[in-house]
Parts: sequence; C-alpha cells; structure tokens
Amino acid sequence: MKCLFLAAGYATRLYPLTENFPKPLLEVAGKPILDWLIDDMAQTGLVDEYIVISNHKFAQIFRDWAARHTSVTIRVVDDGTMTNETRLGAVRDIQFAIEQLHLDDDLLVMAGDNLLDFSLSGFINYAKVKAATCVMRYYEPDDAKLHKSGVAELGLDDKLIAMQEKPAEPKSHWCLPAFYYYTKADAQLVQKGIDNGCGTDAPGSFIAWLCGQTQVYAWEMPGHRYDIGNLESYEEVKRIFEKNK
Repeated sequence: MKCLFLAAGYATRLYPLTENFPKPLLEVAGKPILDWLIDDMAQTGLVDEYIVISNHKFAQIFRDWAARHTSVTIRVVDDGTMTNETRLGAVRDIQFAIEQLHLDDDLLVMAGDNLLDFSLSGFINYAKVKAATCVMRYYEPDDAKLHKSGVAELGLDDKLIAMQEKPAEPKSHWCLPAFYYYTKADAQLVQKGIDNGCGTDAPGSFIAWLCGQTQVYAWEMPGHRYDIGNLESYEEVKRIFEKNK
C-alpha cells in the first residue's frame, strides 16, 4: 500500500509562517506534522512507500526533509504550480501523482496538515475487512462547522450513500475529514471522475462522485482530528500535543 499526502497548498491563512515554508512541515511538539503521521503508520508495517504531492515553490524543502528519513521511503512529486491562484486542486493533484509515478496499488490518501490523537491502524484494518474504498467520519454537532465540511449521508452497515462538500443545508451531522483509503481499482477511476465533472479543489469531491459508482464505507473515528487551518488552530494543536507527549 502507498500513502499519498496532499501537500500542494499554499496555506495563506497561516502567513507569515507559511509564506516561504510548507504547512505540513511546521513543528508540533518537537517534530513536523508529517512526521507524526508517518511515525504512526510506520508502526503498522502496511505502508511500503510515502508520497508527498507538493507545489513547485516548496518541493525542494520537502525533498530536503525526505532525505533525512532513512527508515522509510518517501518520494516527493512536484505539481509545477507556483501560486495559490494556479494550484491544481486536490483531486487533480492525486491524479497527477498517479500518472507521474504509475501508481497501481491501494492508496491511503490524506491531507498533510491534519493530526490525530488515535492510530490510523484501525482505519486501515477496517478498509481491508470491507475490501472497499473507505472514508473516516465523526459526529459534528455544530451546524456552522457543517457548512464548511464534507457531510455524509449513511445507509446500513456504514455505507456512504451520498456526500456533499460545504452544503448549504447539511443532511446529517456526519463530517468526513480528508483521510481516504482507495482500493487499487478505485484509484484508477480518479481521472474518470474528473472527466465526468466531479469537483477538483476539495479532496472529498472525488468520494462524492465515487460513492455513486461503487460501494464506499465510512469508519467512525475513535478520537479527535485536529485541522491546522490558521494561526489560532496551530497554536492550540501545539498546546494539546505538548501537554500529551
């Protein structure tokens, strides 16, 4: 299985910290955000390669970081963009990495700027038991936050019936963060989704399209996800992880 980190954004809401430095490499409790995620997954022994999809502006910084890791294999893919206005969008970045590296394997795809207080091993095992593409979900009671998130409609046995990105009228309180397990077969459908008009900016847009084509399941998270979106949330995450390390 390959793990693909979405790290080609420009994190303008975190300026000046991220004006010349990628958000996924900001330190939290003594190590970069990506290192927290890699250290967790390395313990499972299920990932044989980590892939970071970067923009051109930060690609060399990611390469320098990757070169310091000798116990895991990390490849950096440069999508060629230089500004927030010219970014490809998450779904096109996923397809770009698939094409550039000729990926033909199950893919664990995730945002490179999120942290978790639980291990991803449970999610991976759940997806393997289901033998299907899977997403993670958590209950969000705040309607205001639902308007800014991917929101799921669920059927029996955790099946994802439909998903909407940033809905004006949410149909449930189940939020889907940017953590996805694509089967090998479904990973090859990303370009078809793009060709059929699925959104390309938010990573969940492909899942919203895919669940209408095949079976997708939603695993309920056993803990919390921390989205580092602005300076305030970054400082809060640092406080939480420093306290708990």
